[in-house]
Amino acid sequence: MKRRMGSKSGALLAVAAMLALAGCGGGSGGNNDGANASSGAPSSGGSSVAPSGGDGNAPAAAVKLGIMWWGPDDRHEATLKALDLYSKQHPGATFAPDYMAWDGYWQKLPALAASKTVPDILQMDAAYIHEYVAKGVLEDLSDLDLSGIVDPTVIDNLKIDGKLYGIPLSQNAQGVAFNKPELEKAGISLPQKNWTWDDYFAFAREAREKLPKDKYGIGDASNAWDWYNWYQTANGAKPLMSADGKTFTLDKDLFTKFQSTFEALRKEKAVPPPDKSLSFVENDPSADPMATGTVMTRGATTGSVAALYSLMPGQVDVVGVPTGPAGGGWAQSTIFLSVSANSEHKEEAKAFLKWFITDPDAGQTLKMTRGIPINPDIFKLLEPTMEPKDLIGKKVYDMSVEKALPFYSIAQGFTEWVDTYKSTMEGVMFGETSIEDAYDQLNKLGQQIAAKNA
Repeated sequence: MKRRMGSKSGALLAVAAMLALAGCGGGSGGNNDGANASSGAPSSGGSSVAPSGGDGNAPAAAVKLGIMWWGPDDRHEATLKALDLYSKQHPGATFAPDYMAWDGYWQKLPALAASKTVPDILQMDAAYIHEYVAKGVLEDLSDLDLSGIVDPTVIDNLKIDGKLYGIPLSQNAQGVAFNKPELEKAGISLPQKNWTWDDYFAFAREAREKLPKDKYGIGDASNAWDWYNWYQTANGAKPLMSADGKTFTLDKDLFTKFQSTFEALRKEKAVPPPDKSLSFVENDPSADPMATGTVMTRGATTGSVAALYSLMPGQVDVVGVPTGPAGGGWAQSTIFLSVSANSEHKEEAKAFLKWFITDPDAGQTLKMTRGIPINPDIFKLLEPTMEPKDLIGKKVYDMSVEKALPFYSIAQGFTEWVDTYKSTMEGVMFGETSIEDAYDQLNKLGQQIAAKNA
């Protein structure tokens, strides 16, 4: 019974099958792939003009499908063009699109799920797919024939209780972007492939010595649960939560060391002050930590780094997440298209999903807006014309895959814990809560949730 969303071996096999592809989702979890654009038009449920059947190979002759996704502006524009293309290729097929930023998406989706008004097609992320499967929101897509399109090992790794609930769109990886020219100008040692957490913290201190007082080498990641989870697993401990949410592991020694290190960095002014840290908005030209020149590094995924590169053309280079004895970071499929379990047009929706990852014209339209395409044929088609901002996304994957650990998603019931982690650690950042009290609070809540799930 597979529930983990991938493995290092699966990612490596996918690489071999897809010519070393690299493909979010970073953000408020390591999975926010560059989403901070404005919302699109409100979605309406699909209303069929004429019934149509199919198994993912026969598109509807006349149907209107609701579809929603998150992302930056370039993804919105490319997806809208792809929808127009589908309608031209399949007269009678139209869409009711709804698109927004990462935060807005995950604020809106729970309400739609509760009212059973999720649109026919929705973008899904590995960080949340287990939760929405458990709630019965997503349709089983196991009957879609993806042979020759997606490597069987990738599909197998993505199954939940033996069923497939999302069609993978890309290969993704978590890395760290850095401002190469600024670091070189200041004479700071550049981040290197497979750097360690000790290297990472040493880099922060070197940057403090060589940068102006209002600039910093790294941001304050002490309130980001995924960054701590990467640290804990890189050092050989279990992930914070098991995939089924029935066990919870917050290693006290590692937690204390991680948080104490950031506490010391704050005192040394090697990371931005708390009020500054909490004001950053990724990919906002006036508030992004790197684009504003305030911080020399920040997290970026294969799918999100293009947006950052567009803000800082020619300045961005990338490296993997810091590693430990067990490895570090992750590299695998994390972004999907799913079908609503309540859709009245499931077969038409499935047909669109298959078209989305197989049609050459769609591939040319969508390009790298969701990362390195999962379909090797589409990747080969795009590779010769990839722009620098796309190639930097591939480099994130290439820099991450060697030491990559599995992607650890938020387990069912643990959304509350993730929110509590953020607020609790912000209290530590401002000196209102001790690290020991924070550990006690977070461990107690995590154990309670795990016990409830069990």
